Amino acid sequence: MLTISFDLDGTRFTALNGGPYHKFNDAVSFVVRCDSQDEADYYWSRLTEDGSEIACGWLGDKFGLCWQIVPVRIFELLRHPKALRAMMIMKKLAIAELERAAGM
Repeated sequence: MLTISFDLDGTRFTALNGGPYHKFNDAVSFVVRCDSQDEADYYWSRLTEDGSEIACGWLGDKFGLCWQIVPVRIFELLRHPKALRAMMIMKKLAIAELERAAGM
């Protein structure tokens, strides 16, 4: 059995190689909070390489791990119903479009 410990954004994680019987699923995802569209685009393009776009800022990387690439202000934006509706039809989130929908 293989384990590895690592830190992400100040939080300590331990990962375990569960072998062929315990694969990644949507029950676990990592969130990347981005200050700008350029930053969101950077992570999105690298993590979807050999992976897949899902919906609403979610993607699956080439290993099958799920990620959420979201603006830092996502919760503030989604308090506005129009921004929530706009997000529901996006794959990669367009921050300016969400801000417009939220009236910001």
